[in-house]
Amino acid sequence: MKSDNIKKGIARTPHRGLLMATGVSKNNMKAPFIGIASSFSDLVPGHIGMRDLERQIEKGIHSAGGQSFIFGVPAICDGIAMGHDGMRYSLPSRDLIADCVESVVAAHQLDGIVLLSNCDKITPGMLIGALRLNIPAIIVTAGPMLDGECRGHKKLTMVTGSFEAVGKFRNGEITDEELLELEEASCPSAGACQGMYTANTMACLAEVMGMSLPYCASASAVSSQKRRIAFDSGMQIVELIKKDLKPSDIITRKSLRNAITVDLALGGSTNTFLHILAIANAGGINVTLDDFEELSKKIHQIVKINPSSTLTMTDFHNAGGVPATLKSLGKFLNDTKTVSGISAKNIAKQAYKDDNIIPDYDQSTYTQAGLSILYGNLAKDGCVIKTSGVAPECYTFEGNAKTFDSEEDAMEALENDEITEGDVIVIRYEGPKGGPGMREMLAPTSLLVGKGLGKKCALITDGRFSGATRGICVGHICPEAANGGTIALIENGDKIKIDITNRSIELLVDEKTLEERSKNLKPFEPKVKSGYLYKYSQNVQDASHGAIA
Repeated sequence: MKSDNIKKGIARTPHRGLLMATGVSKNNMKAPFIGIASSFSDLVPGHIGMRDLERQIEKGIHSAGGQSFIFGVPAICDGIAMGHDGMRYSLPSRDLIADCVESVVAAHQLDGIVLLSNCDKITPGMLIGALRLNIPAIIVTAGPMLDGECRGHKKLTMVTGSFEAVGKFRNGEITDEELLELEEASCPSAGACQGMYTANTMACLAEVMGMSLPYCASASAVSSQKRRIAFDSGMQIVELIKKDLKPSDIITRKSLRNAITVDLALGGSTNTFLHILAIANAGGINVTLDDFEELSKKIHQIVKINPSSTLTMTDFHNAGGVPATLKSLGKFLNDTKTVSGISAKNIAKQAYKDDNIIPDYDQSTYTQAGLSILYGNLAKDGCVIKTSGVAPECYTFEGNAKTFDSEEDAMEALENDEITEGDVIVIRYEGPKGGPGMREMLAPTSLLVGKGLGKKCALITDGRFSGATRGICVGHICPEAANGGTIALIENGDKIKIDITNRSIELLVDEKTLEERSKNLKPFEPKVKSGYLYKYSQNVQDASHGAIA
């Protein structure tokens, strides 16, 4: 066992003494040492219930003959970090989390690890860390929040009950009393926000990759099923150590392509483009934007979940969750290993599926993939859009640019009613380097929808979007403005055309004019010149390579 490096032989007497100080008995020195990387936090609604799950994982490990050690990993709530400078830290925290997991586990020579995660950047960060370490690992995602209910409004989510309610209030559609009631009712329990936003999308993809047990992604954070899954995961990690089954055996090119396929079929978060590329990089796996592009032309959506419909993760789980989705997509799946010991195709065969919610692939009424990559003179290295969140009549949109060099400037214009029908809001210098940190633009996109402009305006950015964003919203524009991308050359009034059907995005300005503008473009001046964000901005790659730092 790897842990023999810290517990066997006379030279390790001081090491054993220190381990005994933590409560490890002489008998348990013989057991496999297993870390529980817990991202528990009182600050993050998706993580406040993890103390109980930690105990369940511990019980499972000890029942199977292992010795567990809990250690902490940072976690950021993207919802709370949204719309201010704090959001600059969200994406960079993914790489920080990977570093934390790698550092603690490698320093203490652990034999295996259970990764207790839930929210947006924590799950991919932990998967990246697991691949770097390449010791037996299993991830437990803590599960989605219950749906909210208020004044007869059922299936409230963090988006419909909070973010979009702000726009409705400013539009005079609801009173301040109703706004307060929605605020109190929209997030009624522990758990990840209720739709197919980034947290739940990444939980689903971790399950598809084979790194979590069946139904882990969709089982509610407050359910007894989630507690049982946590216990079983603790038991199973001991089996994985015995079999020496490592993340590199499970996360492969085939399993990542399965994840992309499911992502497209569910219309998941656009953030998954960044995370899948970063996970592939950590494992030395050849997966690029070309894989997304290829599969998006073959796979169409099979189910729409909030924000693209009123269905929530509760509905998705009750309809069969990820296993049912695999069943529907069976003919497109690679048969891959999973931490459960059951192959992906066998999990699909055994699954219950409610055809009214998760239909057979050929019975789906949708014709487009839930996510698309667009290319053009405005995004020569690509950009992304959540097609599932766009009304079909808006698949082609042409409008006039209104440019903003920060999210705050765009929000001010929206709040002052300076955005009108036919505008294309351009928010730039918000990319991985330019932000720095590639902030999410949920506040402006939600305000657009709340003001009734969701189908009448578009928003493009070199920043990101929350998985909760809907509407004609194009993100991850590469090259970004800070690197001299075309988005930096747009001027107010320029015509921009977005064509989802033909996968294109064009700035309708002639090449000669753009060359002149490029000559006059001022060199980018970093906004942050010290601390973690400065270090990140100096090392980060662009979004088309996963924004890896």
